[in-house]
Amino acid sequence: MEEEIVELLVKEEFEGVRLDQFLAENLTFSRSYIQKLIKNEHVKYNGNFNTKAKVPVHLNDQIHVIIPPPKDLEILPEKMALDILYEDEDLLVVNKPKDMVVHPAAGHMEHTLVNGLLYHCHGNLSGINGVLRPGIVHRIDKDTTGALVVCKTDMAHQSLASQLSVHSITRKYNAVVHNNFKQENGTINLPVGRHPANRKKMAVVPAEKGKTAITHYHVLDHLNRQFNHIECQLETGRTHQIRVHMAYMNHPLLGDTVYGSQPPKKFSHLQGQTLHARVIGFKHPVKNQYIEVEAPLPPYFVEVLKTLEK
Repeated sequence: MEEEIVELLVKEEFEGVRLDQFLAENLTFSRSYIQKLIKNEHVKYNGNFNTKAKVPVHLNDQIHVIIPPPKDLEILPEKMALDILYEDEDLLVVNKPKDMVVHPAAGHMEHTLVNGLLYHCHGNLSGINGVLRPGIVHRIDKDTTGALVVCKTDMAHQSLASQLSVHSITRKYNAVVHNNFKQENGTINLPVGRHPANRKKMAVVPAEKGKTAITHYHVLDHLNRQFNHIECQLETGRTHQIRVHMAYMNHPLLGDTVYGSQPPKKFSHLQGQTLHARVIGFKHPVKNQYIEVEAPLPPYFVEVLKTLEK
C-alpha cells in the first residue's frame, strides 16, 4: 500500500486550537499518533514540515498530512478460558469479564478477547473489520462485563451490522447508579459526541456536534437513599452512552471515576463502572429466527447488590 496524503483547511471554529488537537478532531487517529506524525515531519503546516504539535492554527491555514502505509500486524491466538453463552457455525455470544479489552490496539496486542477468540475459533472469524477486529461487530468497555456477539462469517457480520444500524438488536444492561430517580421509568434522548476538552471522554453535546443517542431506563430496586439498581435498554449504541447519559442526569454509575463517580470506601476495590450487558437479542442471519441470550450477573455485581441491600 502507498502512503496517503490528506489536505485540510482550518475553519473558523478551530481558530487558536493546537495543531495536534485540530488534527485529532478531523482525522480518525489518536492524538499521540498525530504527535508522532508531526515529530517525524509527516505534517506540512502552511508549507513547512518543521512544525510543532503545540502551534496554534488559524482560519484558512493549509495543512497536509502524509499518512504512512500501515504495517503488517500479526494478532496471535491465545488459549484462555472463555465463557461461551451460545455458539453455532455462524456466530457465538461470549460473556466478557471485567478488565478485558475487546480487541488489540497499538501498544496492547495481547490478552484481549480477540486473542482468545482466534484460538477458540481456530482463526475462523469474519474479516470485515480488519486484522485488529476479526469477528467484532460491536464492543463493550474494558470494565463493562457481559454478552457480546461475535461473527464467524462475513455474511453473519453483515447481517448483524445491518440490524445494529436500524436499532433492531435488543441490548439490555444492568447498572448501579448514584441517587434516586424522580421517575421509575424514562427515556434519555440526548446527543453524544467527543468531549470538547478531553478526547478520551464522551459527553452530551449540541446536536450538530454529536450523534443521536437514546437510552430507556427502568428502576429495578431502590438499594438505599444513595444508590439504585437499574436496567437500561439501548435504542442506539454510542460510545459510553449509558455512562454519559446517567452522569449527565446526575446518576453516575458506581465506580465510574471517568464520569464523576467517587465510590464509598467499601467499594474502593471496584475496577471501573458497575455495568453489565445482561441481554442481547437478534435475528439469526441464517436460521432467520430471533435469538435472545442472557449473561448472568457476575459475582462482583451480585456482591455489590448484597452489600447495598444490607
